[in-house]
Amino acid sequence: MERSTLSCDIIETCLEMTRLGLNQGTAGNISTRYGDGMLITPTGIPYERLTENQIVYVDAQGGHEEGKLPSSEWRFHQVVYQTRPDAQAVVHNHAVHCTAVSILNRPIPAIHYMIAAAGGNSIPCAPYATFGTKALSEHVAVAIQDRKATLLQHHGLIAFESSLEKALWLAQEVEVLAKLYLATLAVTDNVPVLPDAEIAVVLEKFKSYGLRVEE
Repeated sequence: MERSTLSCDIIETCLEMTRLGLNQGTAGNISTRYGDGMLITPTGIPYERLTENQIVYVDAQGGHEEGKLPSSEWRFHQVVYQTRPDAQAVVHNHAVHCTAVSILNRPIPAIHYMIAAAGGNSIPCAPYATFGTKALSEHVAVAIQDRKATLLQHHGLIAFESSLEKALWLAQEVEVLAKLYLATLAVTDNVPVLPDAEIAVVLEKFKSYGLRVEE
């Protein structure tokens, strides 16, 4: 796909993320795999003011175009692409319920079968490190080895998928799971969960289930 088309798709995904209530201000960031690197939103520019020329190319070594500043979180986007060859798009946000669970430093357990959309029986919570640092990207690399989404302690959420549309869909599904988890925690700390055997069944079914888009 041409760069201009991907850049426009990134901007539309950013705007849709805001419309869905998954992010605040300029806090989140979105990228797509491109060439041997990625295209990513710039730092500090409100989504509604973004133009395709402001989307930044970052190469495999972390170099970027002169005069353009990529998101401060480019390192963990890069590590997702390096760790997971199946990742084609990465969405990061500070969705309220995901962030609340991350503050508790808890993974989201298998409270609902949709947990399998992220590839396993839980959504992990990567340990805290200062935003934009190599240390944070290293925590992310561990967390997403066998998952398509992870919480970031005291920070937010990362989700990746095979397209921008699917990555945003997954981010929204995880936010719903986080909201459900917080609601059940308000009743009991001993939240019932589905057994691993059932999640294994659902994971198999999910090979032909989920958001279907033309890619």
